[in-house]
Amino acid sequence: MNVKERIKDLAKKYSKDIIEIRRELHQYPELSFKEFETSKRIEKVLKKYKIPYKSGYAKTGIVVTIKGKDPSSKTIALRADIDALPIQETNTVKYKSKNEGIMHACGHDVHTASLLGCIRILHELRSEFSGTVRCIFQPGEELLPGGASLLIKEGVLKNPQPKTIIGQHVHPPLRAGKVGFRPGMYMASADEIYVTVTGKGGHAALPEKVVDPILIASNLIVSLQQIVSRKAPPSIPTVLSFGKINSQGGATNIIPDVVKLEGTFRTFDEKWRKRAHKLMKKLAEQMAKSMGGTCDFNIANGYPHLLNDADLTQQLKERSIEYLGKANVVDLPARMTSEDFAFYSHIIPATFYRLGTGNSDKKITSPVHTSTFNIDESALEVGAGLMAWLAVSQLN
Repeated sequence: MNVKERIKDLAKKYSKDIIEIRRELHQYPELSFKEFETSKRIEKVLKKYKIPYKSGYAKTGIVVTIKGKDPSSKTIALRADIDALPIQETNTVKYKSKNEGIMHACGHDVHTASLLGCIRILHELRSEFSGTVRCIFQPGEELLPGGASLLIKEGVLKNPQPKTIIGQHVHPPLRAGKVGFRPGMYMASADEIYVTVTGKGGHAALPEKVVDPILIASNLIVSLQQIVSRKAPPSIPTVLSFGKINSQGGATNIIPDVVKLEGTFRTFDEKWRKRAHKLMKKLAEQMAKSMGGTCDFNIANGYPHLLNDADLTQQLKERSIEYLGKANVVDLPARMTSEDFAFYSHIIPATFYRLGTGNSDKKITSPVHTSTFNIDESALEVGAGLMAWLAVSQLN
Protein backbone atom coordinates (compact mmCIF):
# COMPACT_ATOMS: atom_id res chain seq x y z
CA MET A 1 0.00 0.00 0.00
CA ASN A 2 1.46 3.39 -1.00
CA VAL A 3 1.66 6.33 1.39
CA LYS A 4 -1.38 8.12 -0.09
CA GLU A 5 -3.61 5.11 0.56
CA ARG A 6 -2.17 4.71 4.03
CA ILE A 7 -3.02 8.32 4.80
CA LYS A 8 -6.57 7.78 3.55
CA ASP A 9 -6.95 4.69 5.72
CA LEU A 10 -5.63 6.44 8.81
CA ALA A 11 -7.81 9.50 8.21
CA LYS A 12 -10.84 7.22 8.05
CA LYS A 13 -9.69 5.21 11.06
CA TYR A 14 -9.22 8.32 13.20
CA SER A 15 -12.22 10.27 11.90
CA LYS A 16 -14.41 9.53 14.94
CA ASP A 17 -11.67 10.73 17.27
CA ILE A 18 -11.21 13.89 15.19
CA ILE A 19 -14.95 14.58 15.34
CA GLU A 20 -14.94 14.18 19.12
CA ILE A 21 -11.99 16.57 19.43
CA ARG A 22 -13.81 19.13 17.30
CA ARG A 23 -16.98 18.79 19.36
CA GLU A 24 -15.12 19.32 22.62
CA LEU A 25 -13.37 22.39 21.23
CA HIS A 26 -16.70 23.67 19.93
CA GLN A 27 -18.29 23.44 23.36
CA TYR A 28 -15.58 25.53 25.01
CA PRO A 29 -14.67 28.37 22.63
CA GLU A 30 -12.45 31.23 23.75
CA LEU A 31 -11.83 34.69 22.36
CA SER A 32 -8.64 35.87 20.68
CA PHE A 33 -5.51 35.76 22.84
CA LYS A 34 -7.52 34.24 25.70
CA GLU A 35 -7.42 30.63 24.45
CA PHE A 36 -5.90 29.22 27.64
CA GLU A 37 -8.25 26.24 28.07
CA THR A 38 -8.19 25.60 24.32
CA SER A 39 -4.41 25.38 24.51
CA LYS A 40 -4.67 22.90 27.38
CA ARG A 41 -7.08 20.76 25.35
CA ILE A 42 -4.67 20.70 22.43
CA GLU A 43 -1.85 19.71 24.79
CA LYS A 44 -4.03 16.94 26.25
CA VAL A 45 -4.50 15.38 22.81
CA LEU A 46 -0.81 15.65 21.95
CA LYS A 47 0.16 14.01 25.24
CA LYS A 48 -2.32 11.22 24.57
CA TYR A 49 -0.63 10.57 21.21
CA LYS A 50 2.82 10.92 22.86
CA ILE A 51 3.76 13.71 20.46
CA PRO A 52 6.25 16.34 21.76
CA TYR A 53 5.42 20.01 21.43
CA LYS A 54 6.40 23.50 22.55
CA SER A 55 3.84 25.88 24.06
CA GLY A 56 3.67 29.53 25.06
CA TYR A 57 3.87 31.21 21.67
CA ALA A 58 2.00 34.51 22.14
CA LYS A 59 0.98 32.86 25.46
CA THR A 60 -1.47 30.30 24.00
CA GLY A 61 0.13 29.15 20.75
CA ILE A 62 1.62 25.67 20.32
CA VAL A 63 4.14 24.31 17.82
CA VAL A 64 4.61 20.62 17.01
CA THR A 65 7.65 19.43 15.08
CA ILE A 66 7.42 16.09 13.28
CA LYS A 67 10.72 14.79 11.95
CA GLY A 68 10.93 12.33 9.08
CA LYS A 69 13.85 10.19 7.97
CA ASP A 70 16.18 13.06 7.07
CA PRO A 71 14.93 15.97 9.20
CA SER A 72 17.38 18.58 7.88
CA SER A 73 16.63 17.97 4.20
CA LYS A 74 13.56 20.22 4.03
CA THR A 75 11.12 21.89 6.42
CA ILE A 76 7.53 22.87 5.64
CA ALA A 77 4.83 24.33 7.88
CA LEU A 78 1.14 23.75 8.49
CA ARG A 79 -1.08 26.18 10.37
CA ALA A 80 -4.42 26.15 12.21
CA ASP A 81 -6.00 29.04 14.13
CA ILE A 82 -7.60 28.35 17.51
CA ASP A 83 -9.68 31.39 18.59
CA ALA A 84 -13.46 31.94 18.48
CA LEU A 85 -15.87 34.86 18.02
CA PRO A 86 -18.10 36.93 20.35
CA ILE A 87 -21.33 35.38 19.03
CA GLN A 88 -24.10 33.65 20.99
CA GLU A 89 -24.71 30.26 19.39
CA THR A 90 -28.35 29.44 18.51
CA ASN A 91 -27.83 25.92 17.18
CA THR A 92 -29.52 23.07 19.06
CA VAL A 93 -26.73 20.52 18.60
CA LYS A 94 -25.60 18.54 21.63
CA TYR A 95 -22.11 20.05 21.36
CA LYS A 96 -23.44 23.63 21.45
CA SER A 97 -21.16 26.24 22.99
CA LYS A 98 -21.22 26.30 26.79
CA ASN A 99 -19.40 29.63 26.99
CA GLU A 100 -21.96 32.43 27.05
CA GLY A 101 -21.67 34.82 24.13
CA ILE A 102 -18.75 32.99 22.52
CA MET A 103 -18.90 30.59 19.56
CA HIS A 104 -16.65 28.87 17.06
CA ALA A 105 -18.59 30.58 14.29
CA CYS A 106 -15.62 30.71 11.90
CA GLY A 107 -14.65 27.05 12.08
CA HIS A 108 -11.38 27.36 13.94
CA ASP A 109 -12.39 24.31 15.98
CA VAL A 110 -12.47 22.45 12.65
CA HIS A 111 -9.05 23.76 11.68
CA THR A 112 -7.58 22.75 15.05
CA ALA A 113 -9.13 19.28 15.09
CA SER A 114 -8.07 18.68 11.48
CA LEU A 115 -4.47 19.63 12.23
CA LEU A 116 -4.44 17.40 15.32
CA GLY A 117 -5.67 14.53 13.15
CA CYS A 118 -3.07 15.37 10.52
CA ILE A 119 -0.32 15.37 13.17
CA ARG A 120 -1.40 11.97 14.40
CA ILE A 121 -1.21 10.59 10.85
CA LEU A 122 2.17 12.18 10.11
CA HIS A 123 3.61 11.00 13.44
CA GLU A 124 2.60 7.44 12.63
CA LEU A 125 4.06 7.65 9.11
CA ARG A 126 7.20 9.63 9.97
CA SER A 127 9.47 6.82 8.75
CA GLU A 128 7.91 7.06 5.28
CA PHE A 129 8.84 10.64 4.39
CA SER A 130 11.95 12.80 4.55
CA GLY A 131 12.21 16.24 6.08
CA THR A 132 10.39 18.05 8.88
CA VAL A 133 6.83 19.29 9.31
CA ARG A 134 6.28 22.25 11.65
CA CYS A 135 2.65 22.39 12.81
CA ILE A 136 1.47 25.72 14.20
CA PHE A 137 -1.57 26.17 16.44
CA GLN A 138 -1.98 29.94 16.28
CA PRO A 139 -4.00 32.19 18.59
CA GLY A 140 -5.72 35.46 17.78
CA GLU A 141 -6.61 35.32 14.09
CA GLU A 142 -9.79 37.33 14.65
CA LEU A 143 -8.23 40.33 16.40
CA LEU A 144 -5.57 42.88 15.49
CA PRO A 145 -2.63 42.71 15.36
CA GLY A 146 -3.27 39.06 14.46
CA GLY A 147 -1.60 36.10 16.10
CA ALA A 148 0.36 35.34 12.95
CA SER A 149 2.26 38.63 13.23
CA LEU A 150 3.15 37.90 16.86
CA LEU A 151 4.29 34.33 16.21
CA ILE A 152 6.46 35.52 13.32
CA LYS A 153 8.14 38.02 15.67
CA GLU A 154 8.70 35.16 18.14
CA GLY A 155 10.51 33.16 15.46
CA VAL A 156 7.96 30.58 14.38
CA LEU A 157 9.33 30.79 10.82
CA LYS A 158 12.99 30.47 11.82
CA ASN A 159 15.59 27.83 12.72
CA PRO A 160 15.23 26.80 9.98
CA GLN A 161 12.82 28.84 7.87
CA PRO A 162 10.20 26.55 6.32
CA LYS A 163 10.27 26.36 2.53
CA THR A 164 6.46 26.65 2.37
CA ILE A 165 3.40 27.02 4.60
CA ILE A 166 -0.15 25.70 4.14
CA GLY A 167 -3.39 26.71 5.82
CA GLN A 168 -6.97 25.61 5.31
CA HIS A 169 -10.29 27.27 6.12
CA VAL A 170 -13.88 26.03 6.26
CA HIS A 171 -16.11 27.05 3.37
CA PRO A 172 -19.87 26.47 3.85
CA PRO A 173 -20.82 27.20 0.21
CA LEU A 174 -18.68 24.23 -0.83
CA ARG A 175 -20.09 20.77 -0.17
CA ALA A 176 -18.23 18.56 2.31
CA GLY A 177 -15.81 16.33 0.44
CA LYS A 178 -14.62 19.12 -1.84
CA VAL A 179 -11.83 21.66 -1.59
CA GLY A 180 -11.04 24.88 -3.46
CA PHE A 181 -7.89 26.68 -4.56
CA ARG A 182 -6.93 30.02 -6.08
CA PRO A 183 -3.37 30.95 -7.09
CA GLY A 184 -2.14 34.53 -6.77
CA MET A 185 -4.06 37.32 -5.03
CA TYR A 186 -6.74 35.60 -2.97
CA MET A 187 -7.83 37.73 0.00
CA ALA A 188 -7.75 41.47 0.63
CA SER A 189 -5.84 43.53 3.14
CA ALA A 190 -8.03 44.88 5.94
CA ASP A 191 -7.54 48.13 7.83
CA GLU A 192 -9.77 49.56 10.55
CA ILE A 193 -10.78 53.23 10.32
CA TYR A 194 -11.68 55.32 13.39
CA VAL A 195 -12.85 58.88 12.78
CA THR A 196 -13.75 61.54 15.34
CA VAL A 197 -15.46 64.64 13.95
CA THR A 198 -15.65 67.56 16.36
CA GLY A 199 -17.87 70.60 15.88
CA LYS A 200 -19.85 72.87 18.16
CA GLY A 201 -23.17 71.56 19.40
CA GLY A 202 -26.34 73.40 20.21
CA HIS A 203 -30.08 73.65 19.56
CA ALA A 204 -31.13 71.89 16.37
CA ALA A 205 -33.53 74.77 15.59
CA LEU A 206 -30.61 77.21 15.44
CA PRO A 207 -28.14 75.66 12.96
CA GLU A 208 -26.55 79.05 12.24
CA LYS A 209 -25.13 79.05 15.79
CA VAL A 210 -23.50 75.60 15.65
CA VAL A 211 -20.87 73.66 13.72
CA ASP A 212 -22.77 70.50 12.92
CA PRO A 213 -20.52 67.39 13.20
CA ILE A 214 -23.32 65.17 11.88
CA LEU A 215 -23.44 67.20 8.67
CA ILE A 216 -19.65 67.08 8.41
CA ALA A 217 -19.61 63.31 9.03
CA SER A 218 -22.29 62.64 6.43
CA ASN A 219 -20.36 64.65 3.85
CA LEU A 220 -17.20 62.76 4.77
CA ILE A 221 -18.84 59.37 4.22
CA VAL A 222 -20.00 60.36 0.75
CA SER A 223 -16.83 62.17 -0.27
CA LEU A 224 -14.49 59.43 0.94
CA GLN A 225 -16.12 57.05 -1.54
CA GLN A 226 -14.44 59.14 -4.25
CA ILE A 227 -11.15 57.66 -3.09
CA VAL A 228 -12.44 54.32 -4.37
CA SER A 229 -14.44 55.47 -7.40
CA ARG A 230 -11.99 58.10 -8.71
CA LYS A 231 -8.55 57.25 -7.36
CA ALA A 232 -8.29 53.44 -7.14
CA PRO A 233 -6.55 51.80 -10.11
CA PRO A 234 -9.23 49.98 -12.16
CA SER A 235 -7.35 46.67 -11.93
CA ILE A 236 -7.18 46.69 -8.11
CA PRO A 237 -10.37 45.71 -6.24
CA THR A 238 -10.97 48.18 -3.39
CA VAL A 239 -13.66 48.50 -0.74
CA LEU A 240 -14.35 51.31 1.74
CA SER A 241 -17.28 50.73 4.08
CA PHE A 242 -18.44 52.41 7.28
CA GLY A 243 -20.29 50.14 9.68
CA LYS A 244 -20.81 52.41 12.65
CA ILE A 245 -21.77 56.05 13.26
CA ASN A 246 -22.44 57.43 16.72
CA SER A 247 -23.04 60.93 18.06
CA GLN A 248 -22.23 61.82 21.64
CA GLY A 249 -25.06 63.65 23.32
CA GLY A 250 -27.31 64.30 20.33
CA ALA A 251 -31.11 64.10 20.26
CA THR A 252 -33.99 65.07 17.95
CA ASN A 253 -33.50 68.72 18.91
CA ILE A 254 -29.86 68.67 19.98
CA ILE A 255 -26.86 68.87 17.68
CA PRO A 256 -23.94 67.14 19.42
CA ASP A 257 -20.34 68.29 19.69
CA VAL A 258 -18.83 65.03 18.48
CA VAL A 259 -19.60 62.27 15.98
CA LYS A 260 -17.59 59.04 15.71
CA LEU A 261 -17.33 56.78 12.66
CA GLU A 262 -15.87 53.30 12.30
CA GLY A 263 -15.18 51.51 9.05
CA THR A 264 -12.94 49.25 7.01
CA PHE A 265 -10.68 49.75 4.01
CA ARG A 266 -9.69 46.73 1.91
CA THR A 267 -7.63 46.21 -1.23
CA PHE A 268 -5.15 43.93 -3.01
CA ASP A 269 -2.11 46.17 -3.52
CA GLU A 270 0.22 47.39 -0.77
CA LYS A 271 1.44 50.51 -2.62
CA TRP A 272 -2.11 51.61 -3.39
CA ARG A 273 -3.12 50.79 0.16
CA LYS A 274 -0.55 53.20 1.61
CA ARG A 275 -1.44 55.91 -0.90
CA ALA A 276 -5.16 55.54 -0.16
CA HIS A 277 -4.49 55.98 3.55
CA LYS A 278 -2.87 59.36 2.89
CA LEU A 279 -5.61 60.44 0.49
CA MET A 280 -8.41 59.57 2.92
CA LYS A 281 -6.79 61.29 5.87
CA LYS A 282 -6.04 64.46 3.89
CA LEU A 283 -9.54 64.66 2.40
CA ALA A 284 -11.24 64.14 5.78
CA GLU A 285 -9.15 66.69 7.64
CA GLN A 286 -9.49 69.34 4.93
CA MET A 287 -13.24 68.86 4.53
CA ALA A 288 -13.87 69.08 8.26
CA LYS A 289 -11.78 72.25 8.44
CA SER A 290 -13.61 73.83 5.50
CA MET A 291 -16.91 73.27 7.33
CA GLY A 292 -15.67 74.77 10.58
CA GLY A 293 -14.85 71.60 12.49
CA THR A 294 -11.95 69.23 13.01
CA CYS A 295 -11.38 65.59 12.16
CA ASP A 296 -9.17 63.06 13.90
CA PHE A 297 -8.72 60.36 11.23
CA ASN A 298 -6.98 57.22 12.53
CA ILE A 299 -6.19 54.08 10.53
CA ALA A 300 -5.30 50.90 12.38
CA ASN A 301 -3.17 48.94 9.94
CA GLY A 302 -4.57 45.43 9.76
CA TYR A 303 -3.67 42.34 7.78
CA PRO A 304 -1.94 42.60 4.40
CA HIS A 305 -3.42 41.00 1.29
CA LEU A 306 -3.08 37.22 1.11
CA LEU A 307 -0.93 35.98 -1.75
CA ASN A 308 -1.13 32.31 -2.73
CA ASP A 309 2.15 31.38 -4.36
CA ALA A 310 1.22 30.42 -7.94
CA ASP A 311 3.58 27.45 -8.35
CA LEU A 312 2.97 26.00 -4.90
CA THR A 313 -0.80 26.40 -5.17
CA GLN A 314 -0.87 24.69 -8.57
CA GLN A 315 1.20 21.82 -7.20
CA LEU A 316 -1.08 21.40 -4.19
CA LYS A 317 -4.17 21.57 -6.38
CA GLU A 318 -2.76 18.73 -8.51
CA ARG A 319 -1.93 16.67 -5.41
CA SER A 320 -5.47 17.30 -4.13
CA ILE A 321 -6.90 15.98 -7.39
CA GLU A 322 -4.80 12.85 -6.90
CA TYR A 323 -6.21 12.46 -3.39
CA LEU A 324 -9.87 13.45 -3.87
CA GLY A 325 -10.51 13.18 -7.61
CA LYS A 326 -10.88 16.00 -10.13
CA ALA A 327 -14.61 16.49 -9.46
CA ASN A 328 -13.88 17.37 -5.83
CA VAL A 329 -11.29 20.10 -6.44
CA VAL A 330 -12.60 23.47 -7.63
CA ASP A 331 -11.28 26.90 -8.55
CA LEU A 332 -12.21 29.82 -6.29
CA PRO A 333 -12.73 33.54 -6.92
CA ALA A 334 -10.81 36.23 -5.06
CA ARG A 335 -12.39 37.48 -1.82
CA MET A 336 -12.56 40.89 -0.14
CA THR A 337 -12.49 39.19 3.26
CA SER A 338 -9.15 39.04 5.09
CA GLU A 339 -6.99 36.58 7.03
CA ASP A 340 -3.91 37.00 9.17
CA PHE A 341 -2.43 33.96 7.39
CA ALA A 342 -1.51 36.70 4.91
CA PHE A 343 1.45 37.67 7.12
CA TYR A 344 3.05 34.27 6.46
CA SER A 345 2.42 34.62 2.72
CA HIS A 346 4.59 37.76 2.56
CA ILE A 347 7.59 35.88 4.01
CA ILE A 348 7.56 32.40 2.44
CA PRO A 349 5.61 30.70 -0.38
CA ALA A 350 2.15 29.99 0.99
CA THR A 351 -1.15 28.39 0.03
CA PHE A 352 -4.43 29.01 1.82
CA TYR A 353 -7.17 26.72 0.51
CA ARG A 354 -10.82 26.13 1.35
CA LEU A 355 -12.30 23.01 2.92
CA GLY A 356 -15.88 22.31 1.92
CA THR A 357 -18.11 21.93 4.99
CA GLY A 358 -21.65 22.49 3.69
CA ASN A 359 -24.44 20.03 2.99
CA SER A 360 -27.77 21.37 1.76
CA ASP A 361 -29.40 17.93 2.17
CA LYS A 362 -28.70 18.17 5.90
CA LYS A 363 -29.61 21.88 5.92
CA ILE A 364 -26.05 22.80 6.84
CA THR A 365 -25.77 26.01 4.86
CA SER A 366 -25.23 28.89 7.30
CA PRO A 367 -22.24 31.11 6.51
CA VAL A 368 -19.36 31.73 8.89
CA HIS A 369 -19.71 34.46 11.53
CA THR A 370 -23.37 33.61 12.12
CA SER A 371 -25.06 32.12 15.19
CA THR A 372 -26.24 29.08 13.21
CA PHE A 373 -22.94 28.15 11.56
CA ASN A 374 -22.25 24.42 11.63
CA ILE A 375 -20.48 21.84 9.47
CA ASP A 376 -21.04 18.44 7.91
CA GLU A 377 -18.57 16.59 10.11
CA SER A 378 -17.55 14.24 7.29
CA ALA A 379 -15.38 17.18 6.22
CA LEU A 380 -13.03 16.47 9.12
CA GLU A 381 -11.76 13.26 7.55
CA VAL A 382 -10.86 15.23 4.44
CA GLY A 383 -9.45 18.09 6.49
CA ALA A 384 -6.99 15.86 8.35
CA GLY A 385 -6.15 13.42 5.57
CA LEU A 386 -5.66 15.91 2.76
CA MET A 387 -3.42 18.16 4.84
CA ALA A 388 -1.25 15.15 5.75
CA TRP A 389 -1.06 14.14 2.08
CA LEU A 390 -0.16 17.67 0.96
CA ALA A 391 2.61 17.78 3.54
CA VAL A 392 4.05 14.40 2.57
CA SER A 393 3.78 15.14 -1.16
CA GLN A 394 5.99 18.22 -0.69
CA LEU A 395 8.64 16.26 1.20
CA ASN A 396 8.86 13.06 -0.84
